[in-house]
Amino acid sequence: MELRVFTLPTCKDCPAAKKISQEIAQKYKLNYIEVDISTVDGQLEGLMHQIMSTPSIAIDGEVIARGKLLSQEELETEIRKRLGYEAA
Repeated sequence: MELRVFTLPTCKDCPAAKKISQEIAQKYKLNYIEVDISTVDGQLEGLMHQIMSTPSIAIDGEVIARGKLLSQEELETEIRKRLGYEAA
């Protein structure tokens, strides 16, 4: 399973989104990828996922948050659903 976080260097919520996502990815042994959409490659990837604001988060290519900081509990609930765990 892959956890992808779309960020911008000027985004005030992105550091928190990255920290939460990294912790969850580590806890559930997920592949963590950070995409800086201020770069050309990041912009292309953002367009492919229809990302227009940050922070945004995708799990296995499905965007679950656009321009919204998810709490650790919200993100963990989404991960657990996809892993087949009972609701937390």
